Amino acid sequence: MPEPLSRRRPLLHETRCQTCSLSSLCLPLALELDDMDQFDAIIRRRAPLKKGEPLFRQGDTFTSVFAVRSGSLKQVAIEGGGNDQLTNFYLPSELVGLDGIDETSYPGSAIALETTTVCEIPFDRLDLLSEELPELRLQLYRSMSKELRDDRRMMRLLSRKTADQRMASFLITLSDRFRRRGYSPYSFRLSMSRADIGNYLGLAVETVSRILSRFQTQELVAVSGREVNILGMQRLLTLAEEEAQEATSS
Repeated sequence: MPEPLSRRRPLLHETRCQTCSLSSLCLPLALELDDMDQFDAIIRRRAPLKKGEPLFRQGDTFTSVFAVRSGSLKQVAIEGGGNDQLTNFYLPSELVGLDGIDETSYPGSAIALETTTVCEIPFDRLDLLSEELPELRLQLYRSMSKELRDDRRMMRLLSRKTADQRMASFLITLSDRFRRRGYSPYSFRLSMSRADIGNYLGLAVETVSRILSRFQTQELVAVSGREVNILGMQRLLTLAEEEAQEATSS
């Protein structure tokens, strides 16, 4: 049997959790220095992924979860009809592969959107260590809870909001994720293509382009290629929340 993809790549050891700029957002954020050393000891630092390269493929045996150090990934699942459904985007400090914990294999493929580095965390060793370190276990639970919340938010987004509201919600969510990482919430680069955004939001790529053009005309955003500048944050928030307000008043 061929070796799983997640074990084929060479490993790197230059960065440690204590010196990583993302440690305050990642799994070891609540750990003391001695405990962080224990966590660091189970981490496998991997060679960078190139754009388009899979971190793992749908159906690969579940062995690890991964923390994104730099770059970004998308998760794609092949559905029954053979169609690809984009189910998530992952940014630095976020965990990839949590949805494989209750399975023997990953339910989707994680693919690099740009040059991306990750820390591999073998789940059997993480599980054992979390029994010794309650703070680590709590942070793992929080990460799982966030994944559930994001899934529910996405279900509401696709089932109840208009195309404009979906795009507004998407931009606001990205803005908040960049803000939490210390970057500007008003100006950022989209690592994903228009086609990826459309797949994720359940919209045609032409619809995505039309909405962004309309948002520019309305001076909600300024878009140049993949560079996005939010000009009307409050108006964008209001648009994203209109559906929720209507549902509450009905």
